[in-house]
Amino acid sequence: MRFTKMIALTLVAVLCLGLFAGCGASGSKGYTANNTEYVIGVSGPLTGGAAMYGQAVVNSAQIAVDEINAAGGLNGIKFKLVATDDMHDATKISTNYSSLLEGGMQLSLGTVTTAPGLEFKNLSADDNVFFLTPSASGDDIPTNPNGYQMCFADGNQGKVAAEFVNANFSGQTIGAFYKADEAYSKGIYDQFKANLDSSVTVVETSFTDANATDFATQIDTLKDCGFIFMPTYYTPASLFMTQAKDIVAADAVYYGCDGFDGIDNIEGFDITTIPQSVTMLSHFNSKADSGVAKEFIDKYVSKYGKETLNQFGASAYDCVYALYGAMKAAIDAGTEIPVDISASDLCDILKAQFEGGYTFENGVTGDKITWEKTGYVNKSAIQYVIKEAN
Repeated sequence: MRFTKMIALTLVAVLCLGLFAGCGASGSKGYTANNTEYVIGVSGPLTGGAAMYGQAVVNSAQIAVDEINAAGGLNGIKFKLVATDDMHDATKISTNYSSLLEGGMQLSLGTVTTAPGLEFKNLSADDNVFFLTPSASGDDIPTNPNGYQMCFADGNQGKVAAEFVNANFSGQTIGAFYKADEAYSKGIYDQFKANLDSSVTVVETSFTDANATDFATQIDTLKDCGFIFMPTYYTPASLFMTQAKDIVAADAVYYGCDGFDGIDNIEGFDITTIPQSVTMLSHFNSKADSGVAKEFIDKYVSKYGKETLNQFGASAYDCVYALYGAMKAAIDAGTEIPVDISASDLCDILKAQFEGGYTFENGVTGDKITWEKTGYVNKSAIQYVIKEAN
């Protein structure tokens, strides 16, 4: 009986080695052995309440893949995009991730949103799968060496916002409105203050009640400020603006972070009644009328319409080209990347590129984009105008 069991176990081991060179061990070719194209995987909300973001990412990434393939691919090898629907539900990631691996995934755009991304990052780290996410902005998303962001990390938005203020409001007094007990809002503000030029004076005010509806005190504190930094979500921001529209100067500027995304579509809030300018930190201008951003917008709208055009998609378009560019740079330097390369081996090649100072130029969301070893992206922010001053 014991001898029979030993034979059975030996056969299982042999089968595992034969089929997957280690039962799916990340260092082997595993599921990629039969690839005829380089496979890029991504998980995002393709249905459900956040589908607008997932659809934008998949649509835009597919445009980039199609363009690269039409131009001959990478040394004649084409790319394939494989997407799975996670409905912005982290509990679906384990199944989705396994499906992507079985589909031959060699590199990835990770996830579209942060909560699923926190699950994806650990699974991908275990298998050493490289990912460059277009939009999962959580600070902890790129903490493993295989993960990078094309979007600004939540906390890092404060640093980028400070650089914008330093360049445009040196020697001036500005206002700030944030939620003092919220990791997102206070985290951004702390980074903002830490990177702000000493010549800039900040009049600050905050709140802690998640259900606050009266911001009279905060408005009175900031009423004389011509520029108000608001690293908070759009609900409290819209209430502040509504209550302050006849108190804060009509030519003042509100400046938010990615929490402002969608503020012009809040039910019950008519942004056109706000006399002040409403702007946000972004890396994409969906109203661009020239340059690569305009070219991307025209291509996207022509194929998919305007409804899902957003910075998530623009970032995904850049992700695909950045990954293509990093692989090309490695090949040009003498590294071989066969079509059946394992995800782990390709990850090591891409990590060497990104850690070694790889620069992605002429992107839709920025020119001369680089990355820190933390996985955070380095690129300039723009002041995206959601609504001009009346």
